[in-house]
Amino acid sequence: MRAYDVIKNKRDSKKLAQNEIKYLIKGFVDGSIPDYQMAAFLMAVYFQGMDEEETYWLTDCMRTSGDLIELDGISGITVDKHSTGGVGDKTSLVLGPVLAALGLKVAKMSGRGLGHTGGTIDKLEAIEGFSCELTRQQFIDAVNKTGVVIVGQTGNLVPADKKIYALRDVTATVDSIPLIAASIMSKKLAVANKILVLDVKVGSGAFMKSLEDARTLARLMVKIGTQGGRKVSAVLSNMDEPLGEMIGNAVEVQEAVETLQNKGPESFTQLIRTLAAQALVLAENGKISTADAEARVDLVLQNGAAYKKFLEMVEIQGGNPAKINQLPKARQTIELKADQDGFVSSMQCEEIGLAAMMLGAGRETKDSVIDMAVGLKLIRHVGDQIRKGDVIAEVYVNPDRGDNSKAIKRLRDAICISSKKANASPLILDIIS
Repeated sequence: MRAYDVIKNKRDSKKLAQNEIKYLIKGFVDGSIPDYQMAAFLMAVYFQGMDEEETYWLTDCMRTSGDLIELDGISGITVDKHSTGGVGDKTSLVLGPVLAALGLKVAKMSGRGLGHTGGTIDKLEAIEGFSCELTRQQFIDAVNKTGVVIVGQTGNLVPADKKIYALRDVTATVDSIPLIAASIMSKKLAVANKILVLDVKVGSGAFMKSLEDARTLARLMVKIGTQGGRKVSAVLSNMDEPLGEMIGNAVEVQEAVETLQNKGPESFTQLIRTLAAQALVLAENGKISTADAEARVDLVLQNGAAYKKFLEMVEIQGGNPAKINQLPKARQTIELKADQDGFVSSMQCEEIGLAAMMLGAGRETKDSVIDMAVGLKLIRHVGDQIRKGDVIAEVYVNPDRGDNSKAIKRLRDAICISSKKANASPLILDIIS
């Protein structure tokens, strides 16, 4: 078999056999197939696509390219969650403790961020002493004890995805639905959780801009997960404006803590309620209604059980629960005020995220250092009426980082004010399971 023939077959829109895909992935990981041939293959997939069977084979070959994480030592039903990424997305910090309070086990591996804000691991490290590095046995023991642990990904988990994604990033082949699905699901299926809940973001601040494309991706990922022996549900959520109010790192942890204390923004709480209820319905094999599941989620938020699980997670991972409200704080707050009367008609969500990155909340390159304290809070949202001079956002800055005026201008330009009232889109757009 030759890589040339596999590339040619896909270029000519022929269905690939499982052994052809396996040959290509194995050869690329071990170095026998060069970058330029894999780049040609990725471009062929970009234009010709893959059917569901080919995409599953690609996912499985990538999944088995490195370590497989077995969770046999954990008693109970293990649940994982994946988000396709958005602005202000601190969901894992709240969802994990909520699921643990509901009696499920959350053995979660997360990554760092490259873009507008830090990833889940970066945000958790805003908590003094919190460690995302545990040995395998410490990880298993901690999950059994607390019900929820969030750690960094292992170095050799799905190396095929790391190599392929780096190549996609520089060859304009990122936005291919089969390649996206295989990338996400290979990492999720490499860890032996029983249940997987997917949060597929849709809109200006998401990778998937259209609801139609998001549905296609969600259906494909649900099917791959089901074929891989998992129970899977996908929630499509609106990312035409940031999730919640806070965007940054420490400020997002602050909002997560408030939400766990049942004092968070209703929109964010609604997403947590929906995702957690989907996991609970799957865990109960459909023997509980969605409405009853959502009521149980509300209960663990109201009675403090979810917040207690969060504090247990912080403590077992080296943090000090007594200092959970002593997070890094920026030295200066700048109020962004409306320059006209009207209504907030829309937000360029990705631009808001990039403004936060320019303040220092995210990484422009993998070597960039995040400032945990900086970020912003959105005071007004789409549909709100405002008067000239009203505060529409608070911007948290550290002046010694340099001139923040360009970031603040970018934020201002991203929030559109018009004379005509606009209605905000619903947060939950669809559920596929």
